[in-house]
Amino acid sequence: MSAPSNPRSVHVWQSSRVSRAAGWVSGVVIIFLATLPWWMGRGQVSVMMEFFYYLALAQMWNLLAGYAGIVSLGQQAFLGLGGYVLFFASIELGLHPLAALLVAALAGAIVALPGALVVFRLQGAYQAIGTWVIAEVFSLFFLQVQSLGAGSGMSLPVRVARMVQIGSLRRDSVLYLIALGIGLLVTACSYALLRSKTGLALMAVRDNELSARTAGVNSQRIKLMVFVATSCGTALTGALIYLAKLRISPQAAFDINWTSYMLFIVVIGGIGTLEGPIVGTLIFFLLRQYLAQMGSSYLIILGALAVVVMLWLPGGLWGTFAKRFDISLFTTQRLFVADEVPPENEIEGGDSAAIALQR
Repeated sequence: MSAPSNPRSVHVWQSSRVSRAAGWVSGVVIIFLATLPWWMGRGQVSVMMEFFYYLALAQMWNLLAGYAGIVSLGQQAFLGLGGYVLFFASIELGLHPLAALLVAALAGAIVALPGALVVFRLQGAYQAIGTWVIAEVFSLFFLQVQSLGAGSGMSLPVRVARMVQIGSLRRDSVLYLIALGIGLLVTACSYALLRSKTGLALMAVRDNELSARTAGVNSQRIKLMVFVATSCGTALTGALIYLAKLRISPQAAFDINWTSYMLFIVVIGGIGTLEGPIVGTLIFFLLRQYLAQMGSSYLIILGALAVVVMLWLPGGLWGTFAKRFDISLFTTQRLFVADEVPPENEIEGGDSAAIALQR
């Protein structure tokens, strides 16, 4: 006797014509961007380097807040930590600065583990304030370390800075290519994560944590993984930033403006989307280009723009556009077609990601 067929046959599409076309265009753009150091001026290369490390920071903050639900106001803690570890490893330990970048990333991941014990015990606004307090503790600690320049900070020796040059590639060109690589790697890893089963669990936690737990998702483990990964990436990016700047101080490294810019970029572009930070970074750099000479008024305009977007376009510019025209360049949603679909109210909360997980 043959076994009865399964009435719940499910087919999944994870891409569209638009996303496939975007993939081909992205490949061409990446090749173009990789050639910039050979024909673009040094000042323009430096601006593009800044663009990609801001993009990387924004993508990581978006993954943390937009998907894991951890609204951190203290990411500058790991950014500054990465910068100081790079200086210490390069000057005191004698490591090549490019190797010190990896050490900084590892330090960020290690420090994030005990930090998570504090952050995850807090909820809502207390969690956001708690992350900011942690960053302030880091700043106060490095203010007391005399071997690292204390409050006056320290500079990277010229001999260390020259070690970054590789062959005919100037130092600024090497740093630009690293920034490009970090920006692309963070975006690609976020995309791969969100298309995986772990990413589906992460989106279920974002939609409704109680429903996700009912479906068997270990929300704490998922959040810890994202927190450690983003801390590692933020420390790596911070190390790159201060390798380019050649000077670090507690006031600059642990400045809350770093997180403020991340938050602005993600909110303007669209939180909870991979395209949002890209759009937000473009807008941020355009505004900085034309408004930076206005002094403090520039920051007021940025704040006012963020408030306007949050009130009238809560999905951000890209989020609103994508919803209006039903378009996605990085497709992470899953379409389920089944012969027999259980009603959503059978699962507490009824969110789609939790239903998909149970299947």
